[in-house]
Amino acid sequence: MKHFSNCQLRLPRWEYTTLIAAVLAFVFSLIALASRFYKENTVKVPGSGGTYIEGSVGEFRPINPWFTVSNDVNRDMVSLIFAGLLKYNPETNEIENDLAEVTVSADSRIYTAKLKDNIFWHDSSKAEPHPVTPEDVIFTFKTIQDPEFPNTLLRQNYLGVEIEQIDGRTVRFKLEEPYVFFKSNLTLGLLPKKSFDGVPKAKLDQALDFGFNPVGAGPYAFKSFIQTDLSSEVTLEYFPRDLDENFHIERVIFRIFPDYNSLLSDIRNLNGVRHVPRNENNNPIIPRQFNAVNYTLPQYVALFFNLDRAVLSDRNLRLGLQLGTNKQEIIDAIGETKIVDTPLLEIDAQDWRYKFDVSAAQGALFTSDWYLPEKIRLQRLLEMREANSAGSLKIDNIVLLDTGAILTATGKTADFKIGSMLNGNPISIHPSSSGSWIAAIATHGGTGSLALGQNLLRMHDGKGNIFDSAYVWRTSDPDEFKRASAEQNLLELFVLSRDGKLTPERTITARDLYVEKGMLRRRTSADPFDVRVNSKGEKLSLTFVTSSSPPQYKAIAELIKRQWKTLGVDVSIVIPPTRSEFEERMLKRDYDMLLFGQSLLDNLDSYPYWHNSGAQKLTSDSDLRLDAYNLSQYSSMKADVLLELIRQTAGENERIKYLEELREIIKTDVPAIFLYSPLYTFAYVKELNGVKVKNLSLHSDRLLSIGEWFLKHERDFLPGKSWWSFPIWLIRLF
Repeated sequence: MKHFSNCQLRLPRWEYTTLIAAVLAFVFSLIALASRFYKENTVKVPGSGGTYIEGSVGEFRPINPWFTVSNDVNRDMVSLIFAGLLKYNPETNEIENDLAEVTVSADSRIYTAKLKDNIFWHDSSKAEPHPVTPEDVIFTFKTIQDPEFPNTLLRQNYLGVEIEQIDGRTVRFKLEEPYVFFKSNLTLGLLPKKSFDGVPKAKLDQALDFGFNPVGAGPYAFKSFIQTDLSSEVTLEYFPRDLDENFHIERVIFRIFPDYNSLLSDIRNLNGVRHVPRNENNNPIIPRQFNAVNYTLPQYVALFFNLDRAVLSDRNLRLGLQLGTNKQEIIDAIGETKIVDTPLLEIDAQDWRYKFDVSAAQGALFTSDWYLPEKIRLQRLLEMREANSAGSLKIDNIVLLDTGAILTATGKTADFKIGSMLNGNPISIHPSSSGSWIAAIATHGGTGSLALGQNLLRMHDGKGNIFDSAYVWRTSDPDEFKRASAEQNLLELFVLSRDGKLTPERTITARDLYVEKGMLRRRTSADPFDVRVNSKGEKLSLTFVTSSSPPQYKAIAELIKRQWKTLGVDVSIVIPPTRSEFEERMLKRDYDMLLFGQSLLDNLDSYPYWHNSGAQKLTSDSDLRLDAYNLSQYSSMKADVLLELIRQTAGENERIKYLEELREIIKTDVPAIFLYSPLYTFAYVKELNGVKVKNLSLHSDRLLSIGEWFLKHERDFLPGKSWWSFPIWLIRLF
C-alpha cells in the first residue's frame, strides 16, 4: 500500500503540451467570439469629454459678430461663442428658433421674438446672474441702425426696421415692406449691452477689451487667447445651457497659422483642418489619417459685364462671348467640379444659350456688327462679284497693267445708247466686232483713269444717268497679281461651298481664310486670329479686371483670354497689385468685365446683386456706395419687379413661379457669364465622430452640428441584447 501511495500519474510530455495548447486555443477562441459578439450586438455611443483642435490659415482679429463679414476664421469662433434669436439648420435647410421663439405675421412684415427662459451670458454666475434680456436684443440691433455704426454693410440689413420691446421677454421687429427672408437677419449673434457701456458707437470696432475677451450666449465660452511663434491659439470651453442636448466635446481650440505649410508642420496635433487646398490632380493635401469632405456653398464665380460701357450694351455681343466660353475647360484647369449657368446656382443643359458653341458664338458676334477681317474682306468681295455679274458690263475683276497701258472694255451694243460713256471715256461701235461696243480706259492722268488698286467703273447714258457698273482691281506687280488671282479662286470655292456644290472635304468656310496684306489666303495653324472690328474700324478690345486672390482667378482670366482670342476678341487682363486698388476699381466700375464671386446665403436671395437699386452711382466719388453689389450695373424693370415679388411672397408656389420668370429674363439679357460654384474641403481625423457637412450656407455652418461630435466613445448593447445573449448567439453561429 505504501508503494502505491507514493506513486504519481504523469502524462507524456507531448500529451501535456497538446493539452495546454488546446486550453489556450479554447480561451483565445472564446475571447475572439466574445469580441465579435460584443461588436455585432452593441452600438458606438458618444462619450463625454475631449478637446477638438482645428487648424486654419488666416489672421486672428478681435472677436465680435458685428465685424466678421470678411474674416471667415473669426466667423467660426463667433458661431460657437455667440447665439442669435434664430439659427440656421443645415440638415433641414431652414431657419429655426434659437434664443427665442419667433413668430411672423401673415404679411411677413412683423417678426415677434419671445426670449426663452434661463438664457444667460457667459459671464453669468450664481452670485451675479447675467440673463439675456430684451434690452440686449434692442441694443444689438439698434446699435447697428445708428448712423455712426462703423459697419455700413451690416447696417443695410436693418434699414427701415422698427424695433421695440413689448414686455419683459418680447421684442418686435416691424418692417416697412414684406420681406420673407428677414429671418436670416435674426441669426446674427446677440451682444450684451453692459459690455459696451461708455463705448462710442463710432468706435465699437475698436473695443479691444471685448474683442479679446468676448462674452456671448452660445454653446462655448471664450477661455483664452495665446500668441505663439507658430500660430495664434483661441480656446473655448463648453458652456451648459438649457437649450442644448448634451454636448460631448468639452473644449474647442482654434489654431490660426500664417500659411498652410506652417499648419502641416503641426498636423499631428490637430483634429481638423478648416480649409484644405488641393494639388494639381485635384486631391486634398492632407495626411491619410484624415477624412476629407468636399462641399459647396451657395456661391458663384461669374464674369460680370459692365453694361454702362457702350461696347457691351449689345446683347448679341454678350451672348456671343457666353457661347464662346468653355466652362468645362475652365473648371478642369483650376480643379473645380460644379458648373453653374444662372445666379440661382443651376445648370441649364437644355438651353442652347448656355452651351459652348464656337460656331454659334461667331454667328452672334457677327449679328452684333463686330466682324473678323476675313469676313469683312469676304463680304466685300462677294458684293463686288455680284455687282460685276449683273448688267451688260463684263470685265475681269483683276488686271495686271503697267502705267501707260490701256484697259480695253467691250460689250453688246444692244445694252447701251449712242452717246454713253464709261468712266467719262466715250463708248464707240467696235470696228471689227459686229454688234459690239468698245471703250478705252487709260492707266494714268485724267478723270476716270484706271488707278492702282480698286476702281469702280460706271456706264452713263447721254444724260449722265448710271445704268451699269463694275469693279476692277489693278496692279502692276506680278506677285500681287498672283495673290489676287489666288484670292479670286478662293472666292469661287467659297461660293460653291456655300451653295452646297462641293464635297465636304473640299468645302471651305470663312474660318478657313486669313487676311494677309489686305487679301485672303488659306489659314494655317500658325496664323493668329485677328481682332474683330466694327463698321467704324474700331477693334473689339475689352479690359478684364480681377483680383490676385484667390490665385485661380488669374488662371481663369488667362483661359478666357485665350478662348476669346479664337473668336476675334482682344482682352487685356488687369490684376491690381493690392486689395485696396482692386476694391477701388470695383467700386468705380473701372472695368469692361469683372471676374468675382458672390454669396447668396441659405435663402438664395438675388435682390442685392441684380436689382437696379444695387447699381453704383458714378456721378462723383462721394456717391460711391460699398453696398452697391450690382456689379454689372444691370437695369431691368421686369427683373426689378420680380426680385421685389420674390422677397415679398410667402407662398412657395408663387415664389417658384417668379423665380422661373427671373431666370428667363436674365438668360435673355446676359448681364454676366456664370461660371462655377467653388468647391471646398474640410478634413478631420478618423477618431472624430458625428461630423455632418451638408447644405452649408457659410463655412462656419459645419460647426452647427458640433453638439453631435465626439472624440471619446463607449458601446451600449442593442435593445434586447446583453451578455446573457452570448450562449444563444454562439449556438446559432455554429
